Amino acid sequence: MTDSPDLAFPRAEAAALVRTALDEDLGPDSLDVTTLATFPREATATAQVVARESGVVAGMPVLTLVLDEVAGRLGLATPEVRPAIWDGERVHRGDVLATVTGSTQVLLVAERTMLNIVSRLSGVATHTRHWADALEGTGCTVLDTRKTTPGMRALEKYAVRAGGGTNKRMGLYDTAMIKDNHKLAAGSLTAAYGAIRERFPQVPVEVEVTTVEEALEAVGMGARFLLCDNMSVAQLRETVTAVRATGEQVELEATGGLSLAVAREYAETGVDHLSVGALTHSSPILDIALDIVEP
Repeated sequence: MTDSPDLAFPRAEAAALVRTALDEDLGPDSLDVTTLATFPREATATAQVVARESGVVAGMPVLTLVLDEVAGRLGLATPEVRPAIWDGERVHRGDVLATVTGSTQVLLVAERTMLNIVSRLSGVATHTRHWADALEGTGCTVLDTRKTTPGMRALEKYAVRAGGGTNKRMGLYDTAMIKDNHKLAAGSLTAAYGAIRERFPQVPVEVEVTTVEEALEAVGMGARFLLCDNMSVAQLRETVTAVRATGEQVELEATGGLSLAVAREYAETGVDHLSVGALTHSSPILDIALDIVEP
């Protein structure tokens, strides 16, 4: 096993993604015309999965999932994966993440799909770690959002956890979030909040606020999770002070216009969380390669 046991790798979602990725790469007949023409079925090799740059790794269980799926399609044995690290660990350029031994055909057919997914997830984990490091000691956590790659939400949110971040809601079903369009459609913040509490009393409700007055209105209605959107540091500090003065146990989250350069300044206002869509929508990949070392 190569996923840290406390991160809960989403294996079913990963397996579905692997099948889809291989379908688009190999076509309806599961063909890698170059590999199948170049290497006989009995050829074997040993390869290393190597970091080409420093970062945080996530998605290592995908290696076995891809190899197993490819092996099944080709009617060959699944290569052996010998991992060298856990997901969530920092690596440096040149570090070997895993050694894989088995069918050359399986290794090469699986190569790009493995690397695409692991590099993507490791990029998210690396970016998240930068934010977690910036907030260290403040008591503030970094949250992800729903701005994920379609079909990869469970995996990208796993990568956020691997990087030291925290998952917010998984979708539209597990937490209600009242935003500007909901207030307008319902007629008011109070109307929107009341409608949700009546229809889905068991679901947590978060309310987006843009002013101190709106924050206090939401707390007065019973909201205990506020999203402070696009506030300046000064305005956010004022909002935190006002909400804390009510004596209610309210979670406060800041979002909008945040960057690593100002992360700590925002965290030190006293908010509980910073939510950052860029963790999943704008993370560059971590460059990872597969190098055959023993043909």
